[in-house]
Amino acid sequence: MGRKKLGLEDLGGLVFSTNNNFNPENDPGEEIQTPPPGEQRLEAHFSSKGRGGKTVTVIKGFEGNEEDLQKLGKDLKKKCGVGGSVKDGEIIIQGDVREKVMQLLINDGYKVKRVGG
Repeated sequence: MGRKKLGLEDLGGLVFSTNNNFNPENDPGEEIQTPPPGEQRLEAHFSSKGRGGKTVTVIKGFEGNEEDLQKLGKDLKKKCGVGGSVKDGEIIIQGDVREKVMQLLINDGYKVKRVGG
């Protein structure tokens, strides 16, 4: 049997830093504020690369915390009646529903730019 490779979580929550003033309780990375929709600039992409020929609509450029991104993704999928996922800060919606998604985002107050064909 092979040995299990140790990851960062196996360190027991220790944080190593060369910054003498570092305080893990005051880490600014924990509190990401989501700007209001009017200040967000999203991009609506159409893609089929690396997906076995299946087409998807990809929304990029969301700024904010993961919870709000998940909520927006779930809302868009529900309104379009299709499946999808949220990965790496992008909302992936199955099918070519770019126009519908753009209109939904504009109605919610987001600034959306159509990117690509």
